[in-house]
Amino acid sequence: MSNKKIKIKEELMEKEEINRSLSRIAHEIIEKNKGTKNLALIGIRTRGVPLTRRIASKIKETENSEITVGILDITLYRDDFSKIAQNPVVKKTNIPFDIEDKKIVLIDDVLYTGRTIRSALDALIDFGRPQFIQLAVLIDRGHRELPIRPDFVGKNIPTPKNEVIDVRVQEIDGEDKVLLMEKLST
Repeated sequence: MSNKKIKIKEELMEKEEINRSLSRIAHEIIEKNKGTKNLALIGIRTRGVPLTRRIASKIKETENSEITVGILDITLYRDDFSKIAQNPVVKKTNIPFDIEDKKIVLIDDVLYTGRTIRSALDALIDFGRPQFIQLAVLIDRGHRELPIRPDFVGKNIPTPKNEVIDVRVQEIDGEDKVLLMEKLST
């Protein structure tokens, strides 16, 4: 059995580029939804949450209206639940509004195989039936295993499977940047 180590291969985005991407996503959300009426944003734990709050803030600046924000933990909905940890930590889902007939934008940091988003959709539907669900991601790295496509993308970064995209956000990691990491066998 081999141990995997990871090293930084390249910095793909810095703070300013992340900020510009989130501003563009916010404007695209407003445009596609013809404003903010009946709109709500839901961030997938962990890094989807601060990205969601930032996008909501940018929408508020542009449209001068508050955007309802929720937090979704998908741990119990994952199809690899038994593989992720001996005792996975389930964090709180906080959706303090009725999603019935709402326009929902689900937000995450990286879209890869689509399995996280499938889990999020399963979890979200347990709360009701929204008018529709759109998907916004900061990074789309390809390699889909499920037929899931984002509506809003900060940046497309095709990567080989032996590489990892590491999104770091100030609120959690103390810095804003996106790194390309390489898995090394030892």
